Amino acid sequence: MQYKAFDPDIEVNGQTVLAVVAGMGAATWLAEKMLRDEGIDDPRPGEWYSQQAWLNAFKAVADKVGVLTLHKIGVSIPDNADWPPEIEDIHGALASIDVAYHLNHRKHGTILMDMETMTMREGIGHYAYTRTGDGSGTMGCENPYPCDFDMGIVEATARKFHTPGAPIHVAHEGGSCRKKGDQACTYLVSW
Repeated sequence: MQYKAFDPDIEVNGQTVLAVVAGMGAATWLAEKMLRDEGIDDPRPGEWYSQQAWLNAFKAVADKVGVLTLHKIGVSIPDNADWPPEIEDIHGALASIDVAYHLNHRKHGTILMDMETMTMREGIGHYAYTRTGDGSGTMGCENPYPCDFDMGIVEATARKFHTPGAPIHVAHEGGSCRKKGDQACTYLVSW
């Protein structure tokens, strides 16, 4: 389900929170206000903020501005989040979204992905990529973030790590969707 943290003690990296501001374009003042209304005042990289407060800001964006803006915010994430090093191709990039997701969240001061031991802690859900062909795959998203936001992340990640200008297509697979109260969404990704 969208907008409800799986665990109230989860925090998100300020660098990632700034994606809300970046994704609002000319309306940065509105993004800053929506974040401030949730107790996130002047977010900064390296600082940590309540995931639930950030999700509440997403809900405000959806209600007041629209879901297309959530998609635009998702598109800005790959340029504003920490990523695992040495991604070799688009399949590796899409598969790494889950690692990047966990690198940008923490609980009780511990980041949810330990890159030294490659140990991932639970509490925020997952992005599960499956390669289905040379130019295709599926991405399962079971997390508290909005569907349109996740579609933006998947699309932008594919674009960031693929041939510049090459077409990327991301579409829902099947009928389940977090917008309808389902637990997860699955997207078909092709290029």
